Amino acid sequence: MHVNTQHEVLQIDKVWKPSDKERQIQPRDIFKHPSGKDIPIRTVLTNGIAGIGKTFLVRKFVLDWAEERSNQDVHLIFPFTFRALSSLQGKEFCLAELIHFCIPETKDVTVEALNYIFTALQSSGNSSYKKSRFKLLFVFDGLDESRLHLDFDVNNIPTVDVTKSTKIEILLRELISGKLLRSARLWITTRPAAANQIPQNLVNTTTEVRGFTDPQKEEYFRKRFRDKKQASSIISHMKKSRSLHIMCHIPVFCWITATVLEELLRTREGGDLPRTLTEMYTEFLRFQIDHTKAKYGPKKCIQSIKSLAKLAFEQLQKGNLIFYEKDLRETSIDVREASVYSGVFTEIFKEERGRKQENKMFSFIHLSVQEFLAALHVHLTFINSGISLLEEERQTTSCWSEMFQSYSTGFYQTAVDEALQSPNGHLDLFLRFLLGLSLSTNQNLLRSLLTQTRSSSQTNQKTVEYIKEKM
Repeated sequence: MHVNTQHEVLQIDKVWKPSDKERQIQPRDIFKHPSGKDIPIRTVLTNGIAGIGKTFLVRKFVLDWAEERSNQDVHLIFPFTFRALSSLQGKEFCLAELIHFCIPETKDVTVEALNYIFTALQSSGNSSYKKSRFKLLFVFDGLDESRLHLDFDVNNIPTVDVTKSTKIEILLRELISGKLLRSARLWITTRPAAANQIPQNLVNTTTEVRGFTDPQKEEYFRKRFRDKKQASSIISHMKKSRSLHIMCHIPVFCWITATVLEELLRTREGGDLPRTLTEMYTEFLRFQIDHTKAKYGPKKCIQSIKSLAKLAFEQLQKGNLIFYEKDLRETSIDVREASVYSGVFTEIFKEERGRKQENKMFSFIHLSVQEFLAALHVHLTFINSGISLLEEERQTTSCWSEMFQSYSTGFYQTAVDEALQSPNGHLDLFLRFLLGLSLSTNQNLLRSLLTQTRSSSQTNQKTVEYIKEKM
């Protein structure tokens, strides 16, 4: 199996140069064989980078089915999310109970009725979807957010009784491996880095969500801005920066870009607009602070951002995009405090609730926002105290001002080494943000967060030379 060692965001440009073997399909045709022949498909795996539109695709598919616009051969669809399933780690359910717990909309279908359907399918021995008496589709969205251990290497396991309580991990493994409900269809979505959690022999077809095309990017900005001149100005600016243009394949980045540029064109007439990713995210953060400090006060806003940045870094190190209450406690953040943050910075940090009110889940609006805030936390800690969070033996000095230049070169070189050692490139964008924050232009934008600003052209040049040497 090929494992891509490049950060997923940096793969977008290559993704939009499809090979001759690839073709576009409509969501309604996801279970049709690519060859056009009547070849059965049980499991579809849909890849896509964070924020590209996988969950939106799933919701549209389910909505079109519910409103009788497509896929009317399907009798029942059960849409699960791995983020909700992960909050049930180690707990036991029968499949019908799990469906009721995770999908409240199914409450009108009794557990007895579901058990009857599942028992009939399991006892029939039929593996053909078309010949199945009950045509079912199970959707599992966000494999990359899973905390569940699905061990597909286990052999000689007794057949699971679908009507009996079983650990959720075993239930999912048996369903995905085809030992349970063989005639049911499965649709799994994931970010590329987690795709190899499902053995290739269990996947019949792989699809990919690729976000906005170049014409769709322009369409987004023209619809977002009614002023045609303003829309054209923003589109022109986006095209001048390769990194911004590539990132705008991601719908949420188009929204961030629109939010920032609309504000800057209104308040900074004739001034320079952001041309790099770090500048764009720095301006976005400043925009969020400026629009909340009037209501909550500057001190509370700054403290909230610093706490969120710490959370972002510590969870990025663990590879977590979704945070549960135990994750917050490990970061010394109170759950009630986190709920306040989600209310203050609604466009940065969000809270979701599971089936029961106590099952709270938190996340940043996009992986890149988490990566930027993580870099900001590392940068702030180093600039303000001289502590490098990237080294196991963290050292500081009372003569920090005098020692800054010699220490900072090693600090950024350590960051480069950490990113290069990452097996799946997950620190590449974090590194880009961290290096970008070393520039005085970006530090000046964040003066309210920094007790002091430090930048050295000599340090930056040495870091550039070090990166070239490593490449």
